[in-house]
Amino acid sequence: MNTNIVATSPIKKASRVAKKTKGTQNPSKQLPKFPNKEKIEKFIAENQLKTPYLIVDLDVVENNYRALRRTLPMATVFYAVKANPAPEVVQRLVTLGSSFDVASPAEVELVLNAGANPENISFGNTIKKEDDIKWAYDYGVRMYAFDSEAELMKLARSAPGSKVFCRLLVSCEGADWPLSRKFGCEVDMARDLLIKAKDLGLEPYGVSFHVGSQQTRLDQWDNALAQASALFRELKVAGIDLQMVNLGGGLPAHYTDSVSPVGSYSSAIAKALTKHFGNKLPNIITEPGRSLVGDSGVLDAEVVLVSKKSYNEADEVRWVYLDIGKFGGLAETLDEAIKYRLEPLGRKGATAPVILAGPSCDSMDILYEKFKYQLPLSLQVGDKIRIHATGAYTASYASVGFNGFAPLPTYCI
Repeated sequence: MNTNIVATSPIKKASRVAKKTKGTQNPSKQLPKFPNKEKIEKFIAENQLKTPYLIVDLDVVENNYRALRRTLPMATVFYAVKANPAPEVVQRLVTLGSSFDVASPAEVELVLNAGANPENISFGNTIKKEDDIKWAYDYGVRMYAFDSEAELMKLARSAPGSKVFCRLLVSCEGADWPLSRKFGCEVDMARDLLIKAKDLGLEPYGVSFHVGSQQTRLDQWDNALAQASALFRELKVAGIDLQMVNLGGGLPAHYTDSVSPVGSYSSAIAKALTKHFGNKLPNIITEPGRSLVGDSGVLDAEVVLVSKKSYNEADEVRWVYLDIGKFGGLAETLDEAIKYRLEPLGRKGATAPVILAGPSCDSMDILYEKFKYQLPLSLQVGDKIRIHATGAYTASYASVGFNGFAPLPTYCI
């Protein structure tokens, strides 16, 4: 049982150097596999865990990986390590044959120590220190993302001859966690940069994009692939044959809103690929994070306080404070973007709306105020709230000790 979420052992040299729309319920009502409740309860009882804690069911991760490979067989899966860097998660995916998208030397080290080969690693962060590029290159990493001339020059100096791909700036309409203009560049700039990459002795390998995390619109990949295919054609005229399209992430987990199953997304992506590239597809990469590990996790929290703010009987909304908040692992409640499924353990009966907040001495540490969750009127201090679909972007977002609260422990079972 390992609660660490970062690699701590010394690295071993590798052997080879439109309007936003919500998803709709699938007519077949095909439900995904969620963590095994009996297995989780048995583990909690045997280990007498103290909240808050995150439990990840590795079998759910494996099932999600296999489902994606089965429904989108033309794509190579590069797991986005940032979603959940628990060593056990990475190890399970290595055994399944996954490749990995990394953002830092620590993540490179993590996946290499888990047994991944460096040729199965993509350094997908477009904002890298040059020393980190050289470090990764020395350990055999040969595929890198960029979206600016300055980053391209770093790669030319410190990762000579490597495969490089340019990230495009695309729309994130329909995403619950949209990505900003921080990443990517316009198509005309990407064209010039990929031509320059060849002149610098790098291999202009392809393009990437990201349609936004927790994407609920199936058509967003079509829009992005239209830009990618146009760029392929322009560069072919310039004498450069790009080889790869990186679809990024965006496939959803199951929170409070209903979303289509992974097969629907895969079908939409496959249709868009054929539409824009015909029967001669380039190498296809996908970088799932949330969709692989999100549904695998449950996070148990304790109710620290239930209170009201006035004697006014018209003000019926209770404030419920948990022993975890934005700084302890629930950062994606920022702007109430991600709405988790909540389960009050051992409490039933009549419910009423509540405002949910964390335990820290920071006024920003309010989880949900606009979106009114309904919790039992009988809820008391000491009760437990189980937060579902918390396998992604929770422990990896937790602070190292804000207000003295310990980092969120992860238990992989």
